[in-house]
Formats: sequence, structure tokens, C-alpha cells
Amino acid sequence: MSFVHVLDDNTINKIAAGEVVERPASVIKELVENAIDAHADRIQVEIAAGGTSFMRVSDNGIGMSRQDAELAILRHATSKIVKVDDLLTIGTLGFRGEALPSIASVSRFTLTTRQAGDELGTEIKISGGSLPEVGETGCGIGTTIRVEDLFFNTPARKKFLKTNNTEGGKINEFIVKLAISNPQIAFKLINNNKVAVSTPGNGDLKDTLQSIYGGTVGSALLPLEFEDEDIRLSGFVTKPSAIRSSRSWQTFIVNGRIIANRAIAKAIDNAYHALIPKTGYPLVALNIQVPQNTIDVNVHPQKSEMKFEDEGRVFKAVYKAVLDAIRPKDEVRQLGKLGNMAAGVEQAEIDRHVAHGMQDLHDMSPAAGKLYMENLLAAKDVERASASPARYVPVYEERRQAAMQWREAAARMDVPKPAETESENVPETVPELVSVPVPEMMSVPEAVPETMPVENDREQSCRMVPIGQVDNTYIIAQDADGLYIVDQHAAHERILFDRFSARAGEIPVQQLLVHLMLDFSSHEAEIIEDNLAMLKELGFGMEPSGPKQFRLTEVPADVPSGEAEDFIREILASLEELHKPSAAELRQAAIATASCKAAIKAGFKLNFRQMEILLAELNDTAMPYTCPHGRPTIIKFSTDELAKMFKRTGF
Repeated sequence: MSFVHVLDDNTINKIAAGEVVERPASVIKELVENAIDAHADRIQVEIAAGGTSFMRVSDNGIGMSRQDAELAILRHATSKIVKVDDLLTIGTLGFRGEALPSIASVSRFTLTTRQAGDELGTEIKISGGSLPEVGETGCGIGTTIRVEDLFFNTPARKKFLKTNNTEGGKINEFIVKLAISNPQIAFKLINNNKVAVSTPGNGDLKDTLQSIYGGTVGSALLPLEFEDEDIRLSGFVTKPSAIRSSRSWQTFIVNGRIIANRAIAKAIDNAYHALIPKTGYPLVALNIQVPQNTIDVNVHPQKSEMKFEDEGRVFKAVYKAVLDAIRPKDEVRQLGKLGNMAAGVEQAEIDRHVAHGMQDLHDMSPAAGKLYMENLLAAKDVERASASPARYVPVYEERRQAAMQWREAAARMDVPKPAETESENVPETVPELVSVPVPEMMSVPEAVPETMPVENDREQSCRMVPIGQVDNTYIIAQDADGLYIVDQHAAHERILFDRFSARAGEIPVQQLLVHLMLDFSSHEAEIIEDNLAMLKELGFGMEPSGPKQFRLTEVPADVPSGEAEDFIREILASLEELHKPSAAELRQAAIATASCKAAIKAGFKLNFRQMEILLAELNDTAMPYTCPHGRPTIIKFSTDELAKMFKRTGF
């Protein structure tokens, strides 16, 4: 007696549906991909109740004849490939011929289609895998497929669906990714009779991204381009200031197909290393073109994964392309790039600041109001620099020019600084120019010759000029394009991090006259013993002096000796957080901690010269927009945003 038998077609289709139709979003994926393969340039998707009760996908593609439509609902019937060798050069999104029969077997399915030369279209109805009902109908050119009561005949699978909002969100997410991968197609998603997604379909990826994510994200986009032999990359990434807490913003497209790939995601993470928080992810729309015979798309039932012939080469290409996009170009010592990369101010924040400012003015006492107006009138007397075409006017230009006379003396640390001349006409709120010594960790340029070359117009107009400090924590600066607020600690932390990272060898150290004896736990002592060489490169000279005890003989030149022990313990905490870190990751984590500790602290009062040095050095760093831990270093208020804040628009 034989125990082996052949399953009937209906059962086969339902089993196949388990791989192809996982949830409503899977149905939309298959149907929309078929519409794209049919050369449609307008695709409309309508859903209700998260797609569980109703889905409809309409396109204006080439359509099908009656004969093709009847064949399309049969299993493994496809127009995409003919033989197995065609898989090596597959250029369409679908190719297995399983989608339509699998969907029809678990829903109430209706297909309507017409070609350009036909007077009437074809309509096919299938209910839960039953025999199809075929007839003629009037319809437009293209194909429309309606799917109702998904999983009505497979209740076991239906109970595993999430809430309607969750399922609708999955569909929305997939339509967004399809729209990004096909900017030449106009997509529209209607969810419960409301338009959720609408793209222009003009072929411009930036316009598509702006239509999906809004103008705020659009202003943070950075173009990405790379080409090397047979690999070509294009698309957009965002500034480190525009991030989300998940990878839902990231779309990877290989030869027109949306995929998920850990190597590509890792390359992007590495490029943004030390620019964003550990839990943040930037927006990425990455289009990769590779020879078709170097990839295999037939490795996943839903075709969401892909194998590369040389994944390492793709990894390097993505890493370089993203790094080049987020790193400012070396133009005129990067002048102007710092402002361009500054984090923008959300409109809600602008409105909040306006409201607070109006309240402060309303609550101002008469005496404070008088002083405020005197300061305002005094600022009007400041003349513009005649030799510069810049549109900005430093509020306390006279004080700044006086500070410039101290430049040569300040450059030589061993020469005493001249005493500051107080001016009776300067408000008390102006920061002292030379009352605070230059910190050791602040690098000061060489003495400037008496006859300095005149800066060119572009350099002069792009330069940031400090105005003052707020709460001895934030530097207020301006240039030709607007107003800037700089976090002095985060900015100096970035400067030190890049400086330390650029040193291939050991960091300059200072010997301790009195060695410090440090005690650690067994686990900490084990970590130190395993990383003594790395700690030595970072400037911490340590020698075992007993069980779980080490002698500290030298520390980095930028680190105060009194804080050395705290530095080391924070470095150890960072190393413990890393899972099987590489030598490079160990060094980066330690440098980030050392940079944070050595940087200027909040509450440290700076004079104008120190602020100028800090802004100049931040402008010269490779990636000035965030500190190594992902916090923004600078926020920009453009002239347009300032005009909105003061209600100066519309004049």
C-alpha cells in the first residue's frame, strides 16, 4: 500500500501562499511589483481595515489579453522567464509565477485587465481557490486587482495578523520604499479613504523623498554618487542631525529591487560612526547598480534578500560613497560648510522661542527695559567693515578688534597677557575678552605677521564671527547666512576626537612626577592587562604593581592629571559595553571618552579670541556637525527663519 500521494492544486496553492502571502503587505508587494513589471507609470493602492478586508491595486500598464489573464492565475505561469538559465540575467521583480494563484487561494479575488487594442477587458473572479469565473467587462487600459476578506478560509493564519493600524503601517512602509525605488512612477496610497502617500512620479528622487517625508527632511538631504568599473551607486543620505530610532528610513535598492542586506547596513553604520547616537539611524535612499550575473535573487521566498558575488567589494563601495557624502568637501578650508551642516531648527521650536521671547519682553522691568534699549541703540552705532562684502555686523566689533591686538602675545604661551582695558560704554553682559586664560587643550595659531594678506571675498563672507556666550556654555556666532548657536563642549569634543584619531602613533603624553597607584576589580584588571598596548597608544602609561593594582606613570598631555583615574575608569566602562570589539573599535571608544573629558566644560567662560579659535578649528575638522557621541555641535537660524520668528514675512 502506498503512503505517498500527489496533493491537489488547491492544497498546493494554499501551502505556497504560506511563503508568498504572509500578511496584507505581502499581497500589496506582489501586486505592485507586477504593475511595475507591466511598465505602469501610475499606480494607485487602496486599502481598508489594514488590508484585511479590502485591497485594490490599479495601474495603467500594458494589461493582458483574455488568454494571458486565464494563464496568469495558474501556478508557475509567468512571462518573466522561460528556462532556468534566465535566472542569471533576471531583470524583472517577479519571475516565479506563484503570486496570483497563491493570493486567490486565500481571498476573494477579482482581476480586471485590458490591453490597448482590445475593445473590452477581461474579468476573472476566484473565491478561496475555487474554479475561476471568466467574463468580459468594460474597463480602462491596464490592470486592476481587488482582494477581499484575506485569509477568510484559513482562520489559523488570520489570527496571527496584528492590529489594523500595524498592518496598514506595514503597507504604508512598503509603498514608501517602492516609491523611492521608482521615482519615475506616480504612487498613491489611500488608507480608509484618506490619501496617505502621494508622489509626483517626475523621476526626481529628491522630489519623491520630499513628498514622502516633508520639506524639513528634504533640506537635510545630501547627494550620494559613486562609480567604479561595474558598480554604480546613487541616492541620498541625511545629515547626522536628521535621524530616527529604527531603520525604517533606510531603503536599499539593487538593480531596481528593494532588499535587506546586513553588509550594506553595516557599511552605513561604520560611515556614520561617532556622528550619531548608538540608537539612531539616518535616512538612506541607496540605489546600487551591479551586473545582473553577479547577484542571486532566488534565495528567499519573498525575494527580499540577495546574494552578491563579491559582498566585500559592495561593502567598501557603500562605505566610501556614504563617507564622501557626509564629509564636507575641502573647499577654501571648508569655509561655509560648517554652517551648511548645522542642525536646522524645527518650526515648532521657532514658535516656542517666539512665544518665550514675547513673554520675556512683556515681563521686563522698566529698568531692564531701559538698559535693553540702550544696548540696542549702542549696537546701531557699530560700522560695517568697509573692506568686506559680508552682510553681517559683529555687535561688539570694537571690543573684538581690541582683542585681535592680543593675538601675537596669546600665540606665545610663555608671554604674559596684557591687561584688559575696560570700556564704560560696553554693557556688563559682554564676555570679558582676555580675563580667562586659554586652556591648555585649546590650540592657538602661530603669531600673525603685522602685514596680513587680505582674505578673499568668499572666505570673508563665509567666516563665522562670535558675538558672545550664553550661560558660559553656548557660543553665539553669525555669518553672512544667519545666526548660529554652538555648544562649546560638544564642539571642542569633536575637535579633540578628530585630532586624536588622526594620530597614527601614540598621543603626546606628560610624565607624572608622582605616580598614581590605582586599584581595580578582577574583571577591570583583566581588561587592562589585555589592552595595555592600546592604553599606551592613547597616552596612559600603566605598569602592574601588584594583584589588581597598576601604577600610572604618564597621561595624555591634554588630560589634567587629577582626572586621569576617572578617564581610565570611563574608558574601561566603554570597553565593557562593546561585544568582541576590534582594535579599531577599542581605540575609537577610548578616544571618544578621552575627548569628552578633556574638552571645555559647560560653564567655562571664554573670551572672543578663544571663541574665534574654537570656531575656526571646528570648521577645519573633517566632520564638524556632531560630537563623537552623536549630539549636535551647532544649530543654525537662517535669515528666513529669523524673519519668520520676528513676523517680517510678507512685506
